[in-house]
Amino acid sequence: MKPGVLLSARQAGKAFMQNGKPRWACRDVNFDLYPGEVLAVVGESGSGKTSLLRLLAARLACDEGSVHYEVRSEQANETNGLTDLAQMSEAQLRRLARTDWGFVEQHARDGLRMNVSGGANVGERLMALGARHYGRLRQEALSWMERVELDTARIDDLPGTYSGGMQQRLQIARNLVTQPRLVFMDEPTTGLDVSVQARLLDMLRELVDELQLAAVVVTHDLAVARLLAQRMLVMKDGCVVEQGLTDRVLDDPQHAYTQLLVSSVLTP
Repeated sequence: MKPGVLLSARQAGKAFMQNGKPRWACRDVNFDLYPGEVLAVVGESGSGKTSLLRLLAARLACDEGSVHYEVRSEQANETNGLTDLAQMSEAQLRRLARTDWGFVEQHARDGLRMNVSGGANVGERLMALGARHYGRLRQEALSWMERVELDTARIDDLPGTYSGGMQQRLQIARNLVTQPRLVFMDEPTTGLDVSVQARLLDMLRELVDELQLAAVVVTHDLAVARLLAQRMLVMKDGCVVEQGLTDRVLDDPQHAYTQLLVSSVLTP
């Protein structure tokens, strides 16, 4: 593994039992992700994109290979080198998920607590780290709502009263409030109107650049991949069939499946 790598997958794979036999959701995945870099994972439904994302975020365990992450010391803002996620305890992984990582669900309702206010959703991750001063928590929530272009007057409203686009912005604020180094995103624009998608993507790109976030973004939309990601993995039937710089892959696809994906988008 090269120096400076933040997240690394080596022959990573996940299988589920089907009719008594293992069915590989993803297999033999290899890549390195660097700080501040955005990687898009693209492919059709059933290609293994979401299974891979959950594997990388330690929501699923590897059945083959490994995933390593550059863990940061709890005592100081220093890194301890790459650690195999399989060797970390449940408590360590939970802390990682609350601090250094964010996970933006495809459906915002799955990533929010719908029975508490918008402000409480943002402040909750800070409270999990020990923050207790109500005034500071509220101010931080107001600040992040403003950063994701939510009306701060809605801070005490329940997420169920928000539109779909507003809920997704709130979920993003909830994830970024702890200043993670890595964010996993599962189809973050699915189900939103085109105009809402466009503004959300612009906002995401600005935040990624501003905060120097690394991100792994699962999407079936190649336009989303081109806008957000420097590099891309193309998946088919659980395997990575092509990877490289996003513009290179989309402008000069080498694999027949990638060519089909690109042509299907470009064909009227």
